[in-house]
Amino acid sequence: QVQLVESGGGLVQAGGSLRLSCAASGRSIIRSRMGWFRQAPGKEREFVASISWSGGSTYYADSVKGRFTISRDNAKNMVYLQMNSLNPEDTALYYCAARQDPRDWAVGVQTHDYDDWGQGTQVTVSS
Repeated sequence: QVQLVESGGGLVQAGGSLRLSCAASGRSIIRSRMGWFRQAPGKEREFVASISWSGGSTYYADSVKGRFTISRDNAKNMVYLQMNSLNPEDTALYYCAARQDPRDWAVGVQTHDYDDWGQGTQVTVSS
């Protein structure tokens, strides 16, 4: 099992940017597909972005495509989510997730596609 800790959330005005980080410990995230999800109050947890273990493939929800970028640094056991052009609809608790998968592909849009989860970091976008 891998432990995941998110950071980088905060309060930002609409149009602004934030960079979320996910620090993994307990085992290497090499050979793990990594994902970001978010959950707004009263809503279900939804997929945001995912990345294959090599970093060669990424996948995004339509709502964030072109604005968010997922990346990883396997040497540092880190995953990142660069969020640009934020709007109030992006306000949510953002979670990092992992699943060991020898297949080097990024697609994994359901919560059950991942085994390990962080505690989340809050992102609030004001209008």
